[in-house]
Amino acid sequence: MMTVREVAAYLNIKERKVYDLVRQGQIPCSRVAGKWLFPQPMIDLWVTQGVGIKPLAAPNPPAPPVVAGSHDPLLEWALRESGCGLALMAGGSLDGVQRLVKGEAQVCGLHVLDAESGEYNLPVVRKSLEGLEVVLLEWAWRNQGLLTAKGNPLHLRSMTDLRDQHPRMVRREPAAGTHLLLERLLAQAGLSDSDLNGMPLAARSQTEVGLAILEGRADVGLGVEAVARQLQLDFIPLHRERYDLVMRRRDFFTPPVQSLMAFARSQGFLKRGEELGYDTRELGKVHYNAP
Repeated sequence: MMTVREVAAYLNIKERKVYDLVRQGQIPCSRVAGKWLFPQPMIDLWVTQGVGIKPLAAPNPPAPPVVAGSHDPLLEWALRESGCGLALMAGGSLDGVQRLVKGEAQVCGLHVLDAESGEYNLPVVRKSLEGLEVVLLEWAWRNQGLLTAKGNPLHLRSMTDLRDQHPRMVRREPAAGTHLLLERLLAQAGLSDSDLNGMPLAARSQTEVGLAILEGRADVGLGVEAVARQLQLDFIPLHRERYDLVMRRRDFFTPPVQSLMAFARSQGFLKRGEELGYDTRELGKVHYNAP
């Protein structure tokens, strides 16, 4: 984070001009303890747009203030608590990517592990959003694993227990990153879908997975540690993953997105992330900036 003086020197402009840019809402910044602070990765991104001191052109027509894609409990909480004005439309990572392409959302949350490279999110962004001026920002690292009832009554420990004990398993929809991860974990364990006692209806969010177990409609599901902590379920960790946000560069500078990112640097947010088991140390890191 840079101060007004530091960002003025970094951009080779006067401090008064920095304050003008802040007042006009043209530069990424947040106010902490009465001081304006500027995240350097976002300043670098801002400069790459060649915006100088001119406002970015608004989309025509503008995308609705919606975050589509994968459901994440910390993101859902931040959208609500920040009052940023962005609505959540959880429908799975791949669904969110398509909604971004169609202009039906400003932001897409995703956690798609590429089978060949083992890399998160960047391959699907390059392939599906080719030709669009998008930026991929890190949100957080989180843990995925098996969610079970409190006390783990079936004593599940690994993926092979899903075959051997045949517990009722709640699944995610095919467009969800968690569904893609499940397929990968099954393959690594030498299992297939036919080895699972899957429920007929897929859960539309991480929270729905947890509620199905809490209410006794299912015995197990693949989900994030945050849901286990929220609903006081048992959690068997299996995989650590990176959850990112992708959006058009121009939409990054809109007031709703700027408000969300500013809130994500607050002490309240950092405390909540820690409580739910997230690693947010590199939140806002730019992993891809389309040429």
